[in-house]
Amino acid sequence: MITLKAFDPAMLALVAALNPAVIAVAFWMGLKADQWQKLIVAALAAALAGFLLYLACVLLGIIRMEGIGGEAGIVALQSVFGLGWATAGFALARFRAGR
Repeated sequence: MITLKAFDPAMLALVAALNPAVIAVAFWMGLKADQWQKLIVAALAAALAGFLLYLACVLLGIIRMEGIGGEAGIVALQSVFGLGWATAGFALARFRAGR
């Protein structure tokens, strides 16, 4: 079982970077985006999906929390990582289209 402390920056970054919901949603939305401005929306949607997966894991007991406060950090970091994955998907789509 993973224990998540309230303000452990390394663990927060690890959970945000390896969240499969963030990766899948951001990359898929990045592939479908036809304008670069939509990447920001993709990053925020991925952060929301990632937070919902994180919350489900906490409620099911897969991740144990010690204190409150890390959730805001996870959402912020997931937005940053989501923007990276959405940009990668957008770049792949533009490469495939030959633009």
